[in-house]
Amino acid sequence: MPGKIVTPALKVGLFGIGLDAYWEQFEGLEQRLRGYIEQVGSKLQKSGAEIINLGLIDTTEKAFEAGSRFRREEVEIIFLYVTTYALSSTVLPVIKKAKVPVIVLNLAPEPAINYAVFNRLNNRTTMTGEWLAHCSACAVPEIANVFKRSGIPFYQVTGVLNDPAVWQEIDDWISAAKVANIMYYNRLGLMGNYYGGMLDIYSNLTMQCAVFGGHIEIIEVDELSAIRQQVTEEEVNKQLHVFTESFDIQADCSADELKRAASTSAAMDKLVQKYNLGSIAYYHKGTGNPLNGDTMGSVILGSSLLTSNGVPVAGEYEVKNAQAMKIMDNFGAGGSFTEYYAMDYTDDVVLMGHDGPCHPAIAEGKIKVKPLQVYHGKVGSGLSVEMSVKHGDVTLLSVVETVEGNLMFLTAEAQSVPGPILEIGNTNSRYKFAIGAKNFVEQWNALGPAHHCAIGLGHIASKIIKLGCLLGIETVKVC
Repeated sequence: MPGKIVTPALKVGLFGIGLDAYWEQFEGLEQRLRGYIEQVGSKLQKSGAEIINLGLIDTTEKAFEAGSRFRREEVEIIFLYVTTYALSSTVLPVIKKAKVPVIVLNLAPEPAINYAVFNRLNNRTTMTGEWLAHCSACAVPEIANVFKRSGIPFYQVTGVLNDPAVWQEIDDWISAAKVANIMYYNRLGLMGNYYGGMLDIYSNLTMQCAVFGGHIEIIEVDELSAIRQQVTEEEVNKQLHVFTESFDIQADCSADELKRAASTSAAMDKLVQKYNLGSIAYYHKGTGNPLNGDTMGSVILGSSLLTSNGVPVAGEYEVKNAQAMKIMDNFGAGGSFTEYYAMDYTDDVVLMGHDGPCHPAIAEGKIKVKPLQVYHGKVGSGLSVEMSVKHGDVTLLSVVETVEGNLMFLTAEAQSVPGPILEIGNTNSRYKFAIGAKNFVEQWNALGPAHHCAIGLGHIASKIIKLGCLLGIETVKVC
């Protein structure tokens, strides 16, 4: 049995910069600037991340020490608070040594200087000290120039220290860093094989690990079937109770089919626990092997429950979409498996959904369980789930492999809207896009994604863009 990989808490670095020559010249300035840094540190603490706050760095010597400290602490992201003018030599050694993404905080303590009060101070030394307490913008061009010339990517948050909009942006950066951290330690289980002929689905597994990190566990369907044979009646009954609590089971679902699905669901839970899986992609025909056929024809309910409990399950061996679903889920948005179903030009919406597992936590109402006499395009029959995504704001995410051999995030924001759906025992929703259905489809398709994507609640493209920055992935937002 493999050892358990534990995802450590995200560590966030924070330091402010100033110029030590000022402290003797301007009484109280150093303490004032340190107070600003403490305000930032206090607000960052609320994120739940572990904050490594090194305070005010005002000499080159301290900068070298700070870089080494951040390196030892294994911070994943650094916030650099520019409190006043400071030399770029107090910045470069820190970031060069730490080798993690840096967010430059260009935050003024107030929306504007009170010019009338300022000009009545009648002491130019005092006036200069007051000005320096407000000149966070002054050093940013110098720092940006040095970062550019050093080949160091950087990102900026500009505004007022206590502005909620500023802190929403900072929170988005921390959320993105948390997701990057989770992806780095994630164990993705691949069970079965590709759906033959879906050329867009085939993935470069080495590149997935190189970009996201994590570990990929290759699993045989035979193992799930073997575990299923050992499931007890008590475990089956427990899963049947979970089904009753979680789903709206339709009257035409037979007791035998429910027991078959419950047995497989219990086995999948055991498989996830054995390999400490954080996500799964699967597909297997099961032909020529009745045991495997019986197993793979009954995975939908168990896979849906896993998806709603932090282990997204993608069908059709869609590795890229398993990654997209994991990302969306860890942003707290959900992340359900979906694809185009049809266009509704009358209502200007795109119908999207998929057969197989869904994400119950983002459903509009209780999910219906229905028996299907045939899994279209696949072997077998059994129970399936029917749901629509909650009405309101949604975001689509596709992880794309490009012709250059890179990864790209493709995202779009939309609305899940009420209206008639296809009641065929699969997931099915109606999405309205600000640019219209036709323009959305053409622009999305032009970027060459696979035909699957992940759908989640809320408009979170800004977080996805930031995650792309942290991982070095190009991100394109269609709308």
